[in-house]
Amino acid sequence: MKLKNLLFLILGCICMVLGCIGIALPILPTVPFFLATVFFFANSSQKLHDWFVGTKMYKKHLESFVKKKGMTLRTKATIIFSVTLLMGIGFAAMGRVPVGRVILAVVWICHIVYFVFGVKTIKEEDVESVM
Repeated sequence: MKLKNLLFLILGCICMVLGCIGIALPILPTVPFFLATVFFFANSSQKLHDWFVGTKMYKKHLESFVKKKGMTLRTKATIIFSVTLLMGIGFAAMGRVPVGRVILAVVWICHIVYFVFGVKTIKEEDVESVM
């Protein structure tokens, strides 16, 4: 295996792990890490790229974003709801850490602004026609 392919493989695995952690920790952005995973896997091994693109996680969260550059309202609402819920728990747990609360509030606002204004909303029918 070439050194370049090995480097891309390692970076792809790191991004995939960080993306999976980001599902549970709203501070880590999941979508950019998964997009980086696709990039690194595609450049390291066609087999790994095909595997990742075939996973349920990719199809559910990223396929419409990659193909149509947008997400359905349902996907955006699910992401915003889960981020808000988890960050709310973190916010409540940081009662004695005001700096932590401020950081969480800023990250939460950035998430909301990004998904509402930065990610295009596409219709369910458009997603089904692509897949």
